[in-house]
Amino acid sequence: MAQPAARAWQRMLSGRRLDLLNPSPLDIEVEDIAHGLARVARWNGQTDGAWAFSVAEHCLLVERLAGMMLPGWPARWRLGALLHDAPEYVVGDLISPFKAAVGIDYKAFELRLLSAIHIRFGLPGELPASAASLIKRADIAAAYLEATQLAGFSRDEAREIFGRPRGRAAPAILALSLSPRPPDAAKAAYLERFRALAAEAGA
Repeated sequence: MAQPAARAWQRMLSGRRLDLLNPSPLDIEVEDIAHGLARVARWNGQTDGAWAFSVAEHCLLVERLAGMMLPGWPARWRLGALLHDAPEYVVGDLISPFKAAVGIDYKAFELRLLSAIHIRFGLPGELPASAASLIKRADIAAAYLEATQLAGFSRDEAREIFGRPRGRAAPAILALSLSPRPPDAAKAAYLERFRALAAEAGA
């Protein structure tokens, strides 16, 4: 007797059923993304403070840093920065060393979901190389700040692993202070910033 096919979808609080193997933009809602990301901990929860530093807060930080690095950057690409880790509302936040161990299939799955998310909110499935490069720079700068302020890394250790922020915006970036927020506050902040950027970008 044939075994029934394994379930490959997840039900979201919005009521959407997201097919994990073939995600449709029509089944993606920003409220689900914000809710999930606000409850996923960066650094596997190994951070100081009463609350975990969530992926929602990390995405807000990356979008802010990208704007500091390139003032006047168009809202649609800043929206891309805010959404850069959005697939983690489904797959969680695996730390980079473990992602490398899991291999390319995991990365391909993550990129397929990110492409569907981009399309859902009016962005190209794959961002232009220039936008992706700036988001990556901001992502690394965010990791340095999180590592040194929240995750117990010394500045020397973080500089060796991530690199210290450089360029004209570096002094302002290094002066930022991170403070983890409760999940509901992180979710609300994410949704507020998303709606502002989406309105400006016409998404």
